[in-house]
Amino acid sequence: MKNRREATLAALFAAAIASTVALGELTVNIEREGAEKFPVSIDVAGDPAFAKSLRRNLELTGAFQIRKNASIKVSGRTGAAIRAEGRGKALGFNSSAADSRAARTEARLFANKLMETYAGMKGFANEPIAFVNRKGRVGDVYVCYPDGYDMRKLTNDGSESVGPRWKDARTLFYTGFLGKGGPKVYELDANTGARKLKWSFKGLTTGAAVSPDGRRVAIILSMHGNPELYVLDMAAGTWKRLTHTKNASEGQPVWSPDGRQIAYVSDETRYPQLYVIDVNTKAKHRLTSKGAQNVDPDWSKDGKLAYITKRGGLSQIAVMDPAKGEASVRLVGKPGSWEHPSWAPDSRHVAASRDGAIFSVDTEDDENPPMRIFMNEGNWITPSWRK
Repeated sequence: MKNRREATLAALFAAAIASTVALGELTVNIEREGAEKFPVSIDVAGDPAFAKSLRRNLELTGAFQIRKNASIKVSGRTGAAIRAEGRGKALGFNSSAADSRAARTEARLFANKLMETYAGMKGFANEPIAFVNRKGRVGDVYVCYPDGYDMRKLTNDGSESVGPRWKDARTLFYTGFLGKGGPKVYELDANTGARKLKWSFKGLTTGAAVSPDGRRVAIILSMHGNPELYVLDMAAGTWKRLTHTKNASEGQPVWSPDGRQIAYVSDETRYPQLYVIDVNTKAKHRLTSKGAQNVDPDWSKDGKLAYITKRGGLSQIAVMDPAKGEASVRLVGKPGSWEHPSWAPDSRHVAASRDGAIFSVDTEDDENPPMRIFMNEGNWITPSWRK
């Protein structure tokens, strides 16, 4: 029922946006120089959840600044009409929100339209983030939206859960340690919390990452000895072994946007470093050498590789063009205890964990400081942004 309701809200919202008539024939200059931000004022009556969520989501983009008497004005009332206008553009919709959750859903969709209209960028407000809250040897999978609201706990296993990754818009793969034997890969419905065992091989079964076409899974298995990289055909149920590193372990596979390559971590030189392998030919090459270790890769839709590099005892988010190698590496922000960057749908921001909290990090503008997603107490780790 909830899924149908949210889908209906989204459809009604999209139709309302599409029917909005722009004021005049003027266009918006979407070019920004340096740290300039689009100023927005928010004066929306009714349920305060709408204004809070909209403000939070616009701030997370790094493209907007919320202030009074701004050149872009958002006004109206939840349950009635809400409108944004300024700089020669206008857009709006008829709100049907009957409660705070629905108001936040509308705010996220409207934030995305503001991003597209004024900043010329893809919004990510309605794309949830999955992560784990670890308490000792127990970890459970949660999801929430980037604004930090509507958090839901999906598992209650009483054991370790690690590495949730989105399979599709609704389901996740994660590695769990339920029952006897080693770790296994489970499939988890992010809406209902329904879970089923997906793969369990002899030894380790971990790190499942679905290919861009949704047909194959990169996975780490140790059924033939040490942990190696394999590819599973989900429809046929067959597997292909890609690596044969006799005295090393592989882990953390991620697919390239075209599905032809997989980046992964290997310690075949004693220290964890990033490698890339061609799925068809099995030809591989090492990507990184600088730093004591390089781990936690994630490939963006536009071809950038984000990862964690450890230098001088501290960890830092790094971004690389894999085609150009380490000559293209750009270090993001300040070093610290960063882990597990995961690209947002805009291929600009990443969700990453630091000191037990989840942050949104702008990889292109260090003037925008990392923003903590939520303030809930816990040891929040391994974020995965749906994209």
